[in-house]
Amino acid sequence: MADGNWSIEDAEELYGVRRWGAGYFSIGESGNIRIAPNHRLPDVTIDMKDVLDEIRAEGIQLPAVIRFHDILRSQVEILNETFAKTIADANYNGCYSGVFPIKVNQMREVVEEIIDAGEPYNYGLEAGSKPELMAVLAYNENPDALTVLNGYKDEDYLTLALLGRQLRRKMLIVIEKYSELEMLIPLAKKLGVQPLIGLRSKMMVRSAGKWAGSSGDRAKFGLSITEILNIIELLKKEDMLECAKLLHFHIGSQMSDIRKVKEAVSEGARLYAKLIKEGVPLEYLDIGGGLGIDYDGTSSTTDSSRNYSTEEYVADVVYGVKQICDLEDVPHPNLVSESGRAITAHHSCVVTNIVGEIKNTGAQFDVSVSEGEHILVSNMRELVNSPNMHPQERYNDAASYKQSAYEAFKLGILSLNEMAKLDTMYWRILTEIHGSLDRDTFVFQELEELEDMLASQYLCNFSIFQSAADTWAIGQVLPIVPVSRLNEKPEVRCSIVDITCDSDGKLSKYIEGTEISDNIPMHNLRKGEDYFVGMFLTGAYQDVMGDMHNLFGRLTEVHIYCHDDEPGDFYIEEVVPGTAAEKVLETMQYNTDFMAKTVKKSIDREVRKGHIAPREGVRWTDYYEKCLAGSTYLKT
Repeated sequence: MADGNWSIEDAEELYGVRRWGAGYFSIGESGNIRIAPNHRLPDVTIDMKDVLDEIRAEGIQLPAVIRFHDILRSQVEILNETFAKTIADANYNGCYSGVFPIKVNQMREVVEEIIDAGEPYNYGLEAGSKPELMAVLAYNENPDALTVLNGYKDEDYLTLALLGRQLRRKMLIVIEKYSELEMLIPLAKKLGVQPLIGLRSKMMVRSAGKWAGSSGDRAKFGLSITEILNIIELLKKEDMLECAKLLHFHIGSQMSDIRKVKEAVSEGARLYAKLIKEGVPLEYLDIGGGLGIDYDGTSSTTDSSRNYSTEEYVADVVYGVKQICDLEDVPHPNLVSESGRAITAHHSCVVTNIVGEIKNTGAQFDVSVSEGEHILVSNMRELVNSPNMHPQERYNDAASYKQSAYEAFKLGILSLNEMAKLDTMYWRILTEIHGSLDRDTFVFQELEELEDMLASQYLCNFSIFQSAADTWAIGQVLPIVPVSRLNEKPEVRCSIVDITCDSDGKLSKYIEGTEISDNIPMHNLRKGEDYFVGMFLTGAYQDVMGDMHNLFGRLTEVHIYCHDDEPGDFYIEEVVPGTAAEKVLETMQYNTDFMAKTVKKSIDREVRKGHIAPREGVRWTDYYEKCLAGSTYLKT
């Protein structure tokens, strides 16, 4: 039930769950986040609070990454079936042979799920490094699925790719620079293996936003038209032109504007057609990645959104390529895309608990009149007792007295008690001013800043650097929403800070309605009651890019599957424990056995001296070893 004047619709308007949830996430009538993970069964929904209750009942500590694997499967199915339907509707003569770029999420469980879901569609994998190639060699066993190999290559990389050809896999080696082909040709002839070769074009159309550097003359990857023609001549000379099977281009990740997609498709299709006319036997056109995610729910061209649907994206690709090829009178190529973010982002979220509140209004102090108190204290008290003053004037006077008090304290004029009184009254005045104003009436810049000054900081039991690296590194916006109590009006404006000892360990941008804010409304914390917050759409990059700042390790993972015969329509399929403290320390070259022995020796020394009782010494030794084997996060 809704709370007073607050409704579920109000919560939806504030947090935008349906706007960014892509049909998977919504707010239930109970005020809890609900998940419909299977796009074929929209009525089978999971209550996130039920999931958390079961997690806690199983003794699993938060924070945790919660993966809804049915969402992964749904995204694979939706992408492949959208391409298949559009190709059929357009009378397009090629097929779709998509690949998942595992750099977006290399977690084994994720890759296995995608491979399994993609089996009926011959959905393959893309690798961009030697270790990734080793992984896809082991996991992409479907002989009809593509394996696209990007990135810079050495002899070992190329040899592993040729091993894939020996295993009868469709391993497409995408040439990024001329010297790679010079290395590949003698190696292939030496091993007696015919490679499948792709050519990556350096696009002339420029992308926009954070990943604009993926295209244009200064792009890191790709070949100019001159270099492509030189490669074709070398292949002809070596009698290997028939090995050239794919043309690849990529103009950037998270493409927000469909017009840029159309431009890129037009340029890529035109280059493909011209190469076909030059006698190059290409079969595939790889449009790269870039299919965006609407992180902020605005359906706009901001860096964290997109102004198109998946259906529109696919239609523009299929019909765009078809039109160019028909005009040039060349065969339609088989289409390849490397859409990683769109496949994985929604399936994973980070859920943590609030472990404390940092109030910027400070502690309270007795502000009663004292004999002989400084005039600045008296002046600030007059402001406290002047609630009818114009808000701007009252704010200006309070700020002036606060600054003067600061200068006076440095000179030794004000006592500690007087400073405490001034500080208490200052924050009281600002709170009253803020409470008397409607947000729409904030006209003066200083008054607009009041919300930020008065906002609390909710201390979350996680590390930004481990679990939301992109929010810190590139300003990525991720949806932050309370998991429950959404049927109650949130009355505390706050920002989220983590438990690292770093001032950058905070979330600085929040989705509020259709705007991006510096803080977000949350609910009052209740003593003795947990308050859980979810950070959503973390399945792309965030899962694999985190570092161990302050030696905080990977979170525990909980894998959820929906099943309408199970209580709550779900079951926990697997729990992957987070990184223990000893493993994190060993990664940083610490010898934890030596550390444990050293601490034990120190304890034993104090026992011999009589400073610690023997039984107590044993308990301290066991406790230190228990902490080494335990989580790096707070135990709550």
